[in-house]
Amino acid sequence: MVSFNRRIVRILEETGLVEDDVLATASQVAKEGEKSVTEYLLEKRIVEEKELLGALAERLAVPPIDLERLRLEEDLAEVMPAELAKETGCLPICKTGNLLTIAVSNPFDVVKHDDLRLATGCDLRLALALEPRILDSIHQLYEGGASNLADILDEVDDPDVMIGKAPKEEDDVLELDAEGMEGDAPVIKLVNLIIYNAIKAKASDIHIEPFEKRVRVRYRVDGALEEAMDPPRKLVNSITSRLKIMADLDIAEKRRPQDGKFQVKAEGRQIDFRVSTLPTVHGEKVVLRILDASNLALSLDKLGFEEKALADFRESINSPYGMILVTGPTGSGKTTTLYSAVKEIMQPEDNFVTVEDPVEYQVDGINQVQVNVKSGLTFAAALRSILRQDPDTVMIGEIRDPETIDIAIKAALTGHLVLSTLHTNDAASTISRMVDMGVDPFMVASATLLVSAQRLIRRLCSRCKEPYKVKPEKLRSLGFTEDEIREKPDMYRAKGCNRCAQGYAGRFALLETLPITEAIKRMVIDGHSAIEIRNKALEEGMISLRRAALLNAMRGNTTVEEVLRVTLADDQRPSRTATEE
Repeated sequence: MVSFNRRIVRILEETGLVEDDVLATASQVAKEGEKSVTEYLLEKRIVEEKELLGALAERLAVPPIDLERLRLEEDLAEVMPAELAKETGCLPICKTGNLLTIAVSNPFDVVKHDDLRLATGCDLRLALALEPRILDSIHQLYEGGASNLADILDEVDDPDVMIGKAPKEEDDVLELDAEGMEGDAPVIKLVNLIIYNAIKAKASDIHIEPFEKRVRVRYRVDGALEEAMDPPRKLVNSITSRLKIMADLDIAEKRRPQDGKFQVKAEGRQIDFRVSTLPTVHGEKVVLRILDASNLALSLDKLGFEEKALADFRESINSPYGMILVTGPTGSGKTTTLYSAVKEIMQPEDNFVTVEDPVEYQVDGINQVQVNVKSGLTFAAALRSILRQDPDTVMIGEIRDPETIDIAIKAALTGHLVLSTLHTNDAASTISRMVDMGVDPFMVASATLLVSAQRLIRRLCSRCKEPYKVKPEKLRSLGFTEDEIREKPDMYRAKGCNRCAQGYAGRFALLETLPITEAIKRMVIDGHSAIEIRNKALEEGMISLRRAALLNAMRGNTTVEEVLRVTLADDQRPSRTATEE
């Protein structure tokens, strides 16, 4: 291995990918046996993995392979035993006839490769991967399943047997804990384990996806889907049936989508689950949305808003009447923001009513209405009835059609405080969207107090984040001012540790607020475009989503990469909305 480390150093010297003094340090670390040259370079983030792998593959004349994107079949473990893979540091990739493709970090270790040929009885084809990635993949292939998952699967005698209707728990709530699964049937324990692990991981969604030869279980954590486990393909019908029973759905109906819900008590709190099934080519995909009411315990101060945005939002929700809109894509935290606002302004003498589809969080003291389109209880119909119930504050889950927004506008003009959400990209385009839905510009200007746009951005782990230098021209292109570039040339990047997810831990909200001032009202009535209204709002001190993200990057709360992923540069916005073209 020492000689191969020298070869890697020589290749990197020739390519100029890494500076000489850094290579000298990496070489010294490798000589001392602490870690290989590639491990050192990757750990210190001196070079990107793809660049390093590409440079080595070109000079070593061995095709590279991206193990992160590769799906390893379980039967590969039978071709090459775990002990052999760990001893040689080689990973089986695929077997075609008598030809076994393996991932290697050192293609010149002919002794190990000869041992593999003899042990497997196969001819070998080599593919190049970096040593840390190979070791991770070996661990995933041979030890990836949790031990308790393996124990559960060992108990399954006949996985294709249908699951009967399970008796309801007390108050229809399933209690979950790490020790309380022993008495259940294996498939029930497996489903409970999937749910329990998702709650521990603080996931927002669980995806159970059937494919031709496998089943994939993924959790959405901090907005990103990550693979959690791979139950055997033959268990997919049993898992789906168990979830349907829990959600009180029809287990015999597999040709059309179904929606249901159930509750779970775990870690001392009650958690709601919304279940959605969807027929696919290889079976029914099931998605569970985890609705944890403890998320609503946040006050507006803890959501992460900039001071100006928070002050604008607070001023509007404390108004006696008018309409407040929070906009953004699905999963941007709009509902959490609205409920946090309701919690702040709720008084015992007020009548709070919400109309939602579905009611995601049940809150004591608030009258909540569930939309039921089949029975004729649409947003518009529910809103009409609510306005006859003497409400003080009305929260509409989402404005979807002209009829609903028309009633909402009229409610705001007749002495009610109306809070709702709308799907638009930024605050200014929301005004154009309302006009496009048929609302008179004068009514929009008169009824609306504030329009806001929201996004969720990942927060850097405070334990492992590290500073690095960013070139001034890049900072300038992002939108930093010259003063900020001089004062704060360093940014922070994700590193990753055992207490975070790839360098990130949780998310916080960015809020762009556009108060409808007298100047903005005149522009709305006169029919000005969204970009003109936006420019005026920026003149009046509005902090855009991009600007809010940049400020947090300067504080070390997030990364430049997250800023680019989540927000659109202010100078990249279209000069007019799609409906104006």
